[in-house]
Amino acid sequence: MPPDEMLLALTQKLIGFIRRWHSGVVAFSGGVDSAVVAKAAQIALGDGATAVTGVSASLAQGELDDAINLAALIGIRHEIVDTTELDQPEYVANDSRRCYFCKQELYSRLEEVATRLGAEVIFSGAIVEDLGDYRPGLAAAAEHQVEHPLAACGVGKEDVRRLAAHWNLPVADKPASPCLSSRIAYGEEVTPERLAIIDAAERLLRDAGFSPLRVRYHRGDVARIEVPLAELPTLAEPAFGRWVVEEFMALGFKYVTLDLAGFRSGSMNLVLPVESLRDYATVAGGEPPPE
Repeated sequence: MPPDEMLLALTQKLIGFIRRWHSGVVAFSGGVDSAVVAKAAQIALGDGATAVTGVSASLAQGELDDAINLAALIGIRHEIVDTTELDQPEYVANDSRRCYFCKQELYSRLEEVATRLGAEVIFSGAIVEDLGDYRPGLAAAAEHQVEHPLAACGVGKEDVRRLAAHWNLPVADKPASPCLSSRIAYGEEVTPERLAIIDAAERLLRDAGFSPLRVRYHRGDVARIEVPLAELPTLAEPAFGRWVVEEFMALGFKYVTLDLAGFRSGSMNLVLPVESLRDYATVAGGEPPPE
C-alpha cells in the first residue's frame, strides 16, 4: 500500500475507533500525541468531544497558552481544570510511583468533567511505545477505564507525527515535554520551588537554542543538563559554560553538571529495578522488559 494510502487508512482506523462512543473527554496536554487524539475526536464526535487540560505547578510555563491556542485551532471544546497532586504526600515523596498518583488526580478531575457533560469515555494520548515503557500512569488509567485510541490502533512515535502533519497541526515536530516533576530524581521531594527553578533553567537553555533538552534535579541542588550529543561542545565552551553556571546558580542551583551521555528521554528510570518496570508494564497491558 502506498504511503499516502497507509496514512489515510490509519486516520480512518483511528476515527472509527473513537466513533464507538458518542461523546468523550480527551486528556489534552497540548503535546503531539494528545493533539492527534483531540483532532480525531473532533472529527469523529464533533460537539461530543471535549479537550481538558490539567494545570498545576508541574506544568512548564507557556504550555497552557500553547494548549489553549491548539485547541482553538483544532476546533474542539476546551476546558481547564486545576489538579492538586502537590497536596498528596505520596506524590511529593517522589518514589517510583509518582506518576501513578499524578494520573489518579488527573483522571479523577476528568471524570468529574465527563460526568458533568454526560461524556461516555476518557481518552488518553498513549502510543504503542508507552505500553512497553515504564509508565505507572497507565495503571491509574486502567483503574479509571481510560481508552487509548492511538495505542489501540497501533500508532507509534513516527506515525503520530505523520498524522499531526497530515492534519496541519503545528505540534507535528514538537519535542516531547513531560511534566516538570519528571526532572526530579526519585526520592527527592517535589516542591513548587524546585519545579520553578527547573522550568526557568530549561527556558534559559531553550532560548539559547538548545532542543531537545532536560535539566535534571539531584540531591544537593545539583543540575544535570542533558542536550543532544552534537550540542555538547557548545555547552562545554568555557565562556558559554561560565554564563550557564552563573545563571543556574542565580536560580538556586549549587552545582551545574553536563551529562556526557547526552539527551535521553526517561533517563531517571535507569536507577529503577527491572522488577518494578516489569510489574507496571504488565499492569498497563504492555510487554515486560527483557531480563
